Amino acid sequence: MIFIVLKIYSIFAPILIRKLSEGTKVPSFYRLNLMREKVEQLLANALEKNKSLFLIDLNISADNQIRVVLDGDQGVTVDDCIAVSREIEHNLDREQNDFSLEVMSAGLSEPLSIPRQYKKNIGRNLKIKTNTGDKIEGELIAATEESCTLTWSAREPKPVGKGKVTVQKEAVLPYKDIMEAKVMITF
Repeated sequence: MIFIVLKIYSIFAPILIRKLSEGTKVPSFYRLNLMREKVEQLLANALEKNKSLFLIDLNISADNQIRVVLDGDQGVTVDDCIAVSREIEHNLDREQNDFSLEVMSAGLSEPLSIPRQYKKNIGRNLKIKTNTGDKIEGELIAATEESCTLTWSAREPKPVGKGKVTVQKEAVLPYKDIMEAKVMITF
């Protein structure tokens, strides 16, 4: 399916470019795709300059509202957002495409979405909802490219007799099985 779309896209691209140069309107999806490619390239250049930053989300709406969400291994400062914003904004032509640009850091209340975020948060407590509906709260002790490992204390009935005993539990959760993971903030 993607191959067919790309094939059609590549067949009609020269025609659309010629029509654009002649002053004929070009379909908005084509302009949006060109804008996205340009912004992705500029964003890659900006992130190359500061390797501790990484992209969480890039969204470009039909009316050219560009929204960039970043995170960083040591967090994201206002200066980091300004630098990325300038790298993008100074290299786009407002005469050609009017746009608005918003560059922000991933908030504390936002769920973790990529493995690098999990690695950054090793040692912190997470609240995880799995695809099966289970909820786990525990300390993130390890993270790989495929999964994360949590440990927590739980009260369970004694094997013999009455009462409960505290046991340490550990779970390795593949990212594909995690619906949502949030860092628990402690004060």
